[in-house]
Amino acid sequence: MAALDPRINAFRPELAAKSLQGQVEAKRFVEGTPRRVIEAIAGLRRAPRSDAALDTQALYGESITVYETTDEGWAWGQLARDKYVGWLSANALGSPGAAPTHKVTAVRTLAFPAPDIKLPPVAALPFGADIVMARGDDKFVTTDTGWHLPARHLARTGANEGDFVAVAERFMGSPYLWGGKTAEGLDCSGLVQISLQACGMICPRDSDMQEAALGQPVPLGRLQRGDLIFWKGHVAIARDSTTLIHANAHHMAVAAEPAAEAIARIKKAGGEVTSVKRL
Repeated sequence: MAALDPRINAFRPELAAKSLQGQVEAKRFVEGTPRRVIEAIAGLRRAPRSDAALDTQALYGESITVYETTDEGWAWGQLARDKYVGWLSANALGSPGAAPTHKVTAVRTLAFPAPDIKLPPVAALPFGADIVMARGDDKFVTTDTGWHLPARHLARTGANEGDFVAVAERFMGSPYLWGGKTAEGLDCSGLVQISLQACGMICPRDSDMQEAALGQPVPLGRLQRGDLIFWKGHVAIARDSTTLIHANAHHMAVAAEPAAEAIARIKKAGGEVTSVKRL
């Protein structure tokens, strides 16, 4: 039996999800409690400490199943969308509430306390955040929390983008952040994930997972728009047959560059292209 990946399966020696009983060893198995992310961006960390490694981020409105909450205010759980497991602040979570009706389609949008853009905003929500509409018109959507969001920055849940490369291009210049997946900072696989999810495609979180799960192999010499180029620990998106876009630590940003230059630079640092996948 293949070992389960702890990044996407909720188990530790002392505690595991009830659904994994018989598949893993743990002192206790629990059902878990459904919760919803109520902060704009919540860091999902490798350990219950604010200085622990950031593995990924949970976005406003995202669903999570919590298996443990510590006295120090940390929750250990599994995200519903991509199944990632980790620790986040318990203060970032609230009751599940109603199912989301809309999602944020702007790179970043502001929430106002009333339908008046001259008022100081009360929150800034990232691309892909889920909200529940209480009412709305052609200018503002009022959420179940009483926030007022610009209607043009939202789309109904289930309304998908048509070109994931164009989605990725909206993040050009955004800073590089390991584990990030918003315009405030994102990494290579985070950029791929949020872009594909915007088009209604299921996408794992990390680049090795993406390489294993997405697309069919094609030769590097036949590169076309939308192909994914993989290295060990890195992924880029082809904009066309000669250029790519990726969040990378060389530029410390989401940047577009000639594919040949990026491939040569990464090879010089010891990294060979491991595959090209066509979706």
